[in-house]
Amino acid sequence: MIHSLFLINSSGDIFLEKHWKSVVSRSVCDYFFEAQERATEAENVPPVIPTPHHYLLSVYRHKIFFVAVIQTEVPPLFVIEFLHRVVDTFQDYFGVCSEPVIKDNVVVVYEVLEEMLDNGFPLATESNILKELIKPPTILRTVVNTITGSTNVGDQLPTGQLSVVPWRRTGVKYTNNEAYFDVIEEIDAIIDKSGSTITAEIQGVIDACVKLTGMPDLTLSFMNPRLLDDVSFHPCVRFKRWESERILSFIPPDGNFRLLSYHVSAQNLVAIPVYVKHNISFRDSSSLGRFEITVGPKQTMGKTIEGVTVTSQMPRGVLNMSLTPSQGTHTFDPVTKMLSWDVGKINPQKLPSLKGTMSLQAGASKPDENPTINLQFKIQQLAISGLKVNRLDMYGEKYKPFKGIKYMTKAGKFQVRT
Repeated sequence: MIHSLFLINSSGDIFLEKHWKSVVSRSVCDYFFEAQERATEAENVPPVIPTPHHYLLSVYRHKIFFVAVIQTEVPPLFVIEFLHRVVDTFQDYFGVCSEPVIKDNVVVVYEVLEEMLDNGFPLATESNILKELIKPPTILRTVVNTITGSTNVGDQLPTGQLSVVPWRRTGVKYTNNEAYFDVIEEIDAIIDKSGSTITAEIQGVIDACVKLTGMPDLTLSFMNPRLLDDVSFHPCVRFKRWESERILSFIPPDGNFRLLSYHVSAQNLVAIPVYVKHNISFRDSSSLGRFEITVGPKQTMGKTIEGVTVTSQMPRGVLNMSLTPSQGTHTFDPVTKMLSWDVGKINPQKLPSLKGTMSLQAGASKPDENPTINLQFKIQQLAISGLKVNRLDMYGEKYKPFKGIKYMTKAGKFQVRT
């Protein structure tokens, strides 16, 4: 049971609060601010903070902390999942979820929150139902509401709320019937000095955009479903069918939704798509150091690696760096000691490299350890785990929909030790 919700920006100001059971004083957030001070980065704030009379559960998204206050023992993941659902709903309603947008649409925000929780318990959390209850804001609707004094609250109860498929409204009609699925994989890896993998795992999601008339029943099958581990489904998926046949069978919600998220953690199944050759050396007596890195593709099935950026936190003793990139642009901040190199696309025939010297503090001892290199990259039309959709079939409707599948791999926390 959630008593209150506080929205806190990155500078520590509470810019919105909503109470369901009873008004909880803002002073309860002091415990949260103390934990925030102790954590070096926003992502490191503990998600559950116990206080003498309450528990504070928080998620950090779009540079905003969403802090829920509860007084009794509840499963923390239940509250955290609800907070993520709140953020996704705001994003769906307003296009972006940011402090200025929430402040501009504060009336709609309060109306939506009122429907999502009833007396502290989740009620309507499906986007389709909420959009029938509370109309999303448009310029025309805002002007009409201002003139007539009316609100965004719908006149009728949503048709889907009491049905067996509450995520889909009835009477959906489209002139173009289409279903698109995006398989997006994020690879987290730590590579040691010699280039061998210390840890590697893949977090994957399948996001769908389904615009189909009527009440279609879809089945989605994979070439290699055994790859999927630790799978989490949208409520529309029939779990029994997945368990027995490894086929996704579902009546889809209308519009955008996340069909499933999964995890691939078996070390031998995770292919590493890039490699980094490095030569970073500091000499004891000299005030100069050598810096060389080259980035190249590996196990990419012939696909291009693009959007490559390399960042590295240099040791304190480095005063400046004189580097020459073979492609892209680089910057070094002498205050924060952060080196960043925007590489762009990797051409396998001419590998990008960054070479040069480092100016070190005179008389300072050699740094204890070499810097680590962090990579960001994207590979279009490739799921690095090897997951492939076999076929998508539709039952229950006569028309032929347009279907599309897109794959993408990107780096999550990808670190190379030197």
